[in-house]
Amino acid sequence: MEIKVHHAGMQTTVQDLGRRGHLAQGVPIGGAVDPVALRLANLLVGNAEDLPALEITLTGPELEFEKDAWIAVCGARFEGVPSWKPFRVYAGDRLKLGSRIQGCRAYLSICGGFDVPEVMGGRGTFLPAALGGFEGRALRDGDVVRSVPSERVLSGHWSIDERVLPRYSREPLVSVIPGSQADEFGETLYRDRFTVTARSNRMGIRLEGTPIARTSGGELISTAVAPGTLQVPPDGNPIVLMADAQTLGGYPRVGHVATADIPLLAQLAPGDGVRFKKITVAEAHELARAEEHRLALLRQGLSEKIRRA
Repeated sequence: MEIKVHHAGMQTTVQDLGRRGHLAQGVPIGGAVDPVALRLANLLVGNAEDLPALEITLTGPELEFEKDAWIAVCGARFEGVPSWKPFRVYAGDRLKLGSRIQGCRAYLSICGGFDVPEVMGGRGTFLPAALGGFEGRALRDGDVVRSVPSERVLSGHWSIDERVLPRYSREPLVSVIPGSQADEFGETLYRDRFTVTARSNRMGIRLEGTPIARTSGGELISTAVAPGTLQVPPDGNPIVLMADAQTLGGYPRVGHVATADIPLLAQLAPGDGVRFKKITVAEAHELARAEEHRLALLRQGLSEKIRRA
């Protein structure tokens, strides 16, 4: 089925759960900045959790559907579009995501998934290298994307329990495991509020606040970094690396965000705030297990509502 892009929005790309196994070649993991929202969007229309969906940033697209389809939109909320529940679009419908109500990134899934080629084990778009997704770039007005046919049928009118959803907020409290250079920065990171700047993107969230002063000034050898690594450049304003993060970094690493809290950061728009709290590795593992448990319960419940034709 064809979906015509009448208006593309600020930055709409095809994303999945990333490409693994290529960090040694300098290729980031990439994929959805908010992987939980993408997984939920896919589950709601009967897809495998890692199928590609559209990642919509700050302003939404306007899309026209060639045929009837089931879709879902999860993550950021937009006027005129149901959130966190599957809904039907019909042949000739034009879906317009209106003004943004909450969050930064929404994920639009379609039953069957979007039809894009696999590149290096993933179907997501890595914009800096023009790699993957739809021609390696963000969607533009006039583009036509395609979805994969599906035989799945959804039944009834329902929505998911809000207790399954991430704890989105315009000022979340985000859990951080102390990093390799944490002892060189004191407690400023955990004491003060930081503001998200407009220079943030898929590679990293740049923050402003009370500068974090380092007690030693020695140079560091570049070492491996990953999504969630919290670096402190010379100006003292932290950067949280996100999905398209580089594979090596030379800035001090003050901490690493717990994987379960990455979605909270993914939904912060410029001007939003964030606070950090210190946790242990064991506590981070427990947060991850709790999240997977919630998704498993949802998966089980959905099995009764989605069937093959």
